[in-house]
Amino acid sequence: MRIFLIVLDSLGIGASSDAALYGDIGSDTLKAISCSKLFSAPNMIKMGLGNIDKVDYLPKASAPEASYARLTPVSPNKDTTSGHWELTGVIADRFPTYPDGFPEEIISAFRAATGRGVLCNKPYSGTEVIKVYGDEHIATGDLIVYTSQDSVFQIAAHESIVPPDELYRYCAAARKILTGRHSVARVIARPFAGVSGAYYRTENRRDFSLPPPAPTLLDRLKENGKDVIAVGKINDIFVGRGITRAVHAANNEEAYAATELIAADDFDGLCFVNLVDFDMLYGHRNDVDGYAEAVSLFDKRLGRFLPGMRSDDALILTADHGCDPSTPSTDHSREDVFALMYGKPFGAPRNLGTIRGFSAISKIIGDLAGL
Repeated sequence: MRIFLIVLDSLGIGASSDAALYGDIGSDTLKAISCSKLFSAPNMIKMGLGNIDKVDYLPKASAPEASYARLTPVSPNKDTTSGHWELTGVIADRFPTYPDGFPEEIISAFRAATGRGVLCNKPYSGTEVIKVYGDEHIATGDLIVYTSQDSVFQIAAHESIVPPDELYRYCAAARKILTGRHSVARVIARPFAGVSGAYYRTENRRDFSLPPPAPTLLDRLKENGKDVIAVGKINDIFVGRGITRAVHAANNEEAYAATELIAADDFDGLCFVNLVDFDMLYGHRNDVDGYAEAVSLFDKRLGRFLPGMRSDDALILTADHGCDPSTPSTDHSREDVFALMYGKPFGAPRNLGTIRGFSAISKIIGDLAGL
């Protein structure tokens, strides 16, 4: 059996019941973008996106083509790593965050490991931090280190000063330092290019995640002889664990193309896809129209993908957290996510209601795969 699991990174569908603990009351990524004139998602709406509990701002399908559900998070975080782990059956502990920047013990160890100085060391928007510190970085060669509300240690460097491969080595060094009580979820390489006043981030980003603390769905699939094909940053998120084939995709367009090629081949198992642009390019930059347009483009590609599915193929669409582009914050938001399950293996389409835990997806896929 071929199972396609596609994560629309950050497409939350409304504040979770505990959103107040995260400062995210009222966040609703899908609702925010649905108000844009550029939003159009007829294929997902036909599947039942508007029929999901509390999604009362989209049209409802009279006869939904997919089973559908609302999933509430259990992990005490609101980030990519935690969300994806939960989708595969592993609940993360609370990751450390650094609202005042990283302590000197971490920064001094990082300076010693890289032989370079450090700039910034505080929470910052990724696009703003290179505007503010880019010139000094180029003049000194010091690395721009910053974080966010999430558990991340991000390192920005101009590609003419620190080539990406060198930046990746620095990230690997940071990953070794950030252990124990400082085990952040991800160390992220953030290469940029351009000239003063016009710096821009390139597509050579790379994530250095913590390994999952327990076996995931991917490990179980692989151990049972199934294919596990990772598209986009899935391989980074799981540190290669449980993956039988990794396909690089720097953006949504590359991920669409890769997924369509994989769908034209035979495999037995899971094709796991992350679509990063929704979060990276639009959610974090508070670009409502850009987010809406990107979802509309995905829906068009979905319309091309569905007719090519085989009779025993299964498709699951979901998300990993929210990132409401209409709020003042540029960080992730604590939101429930949607699940649309399409294909004959799921039987007659039905409303599965509101389910506690993204790990419901892991159980559904495990059952389909006969684990």
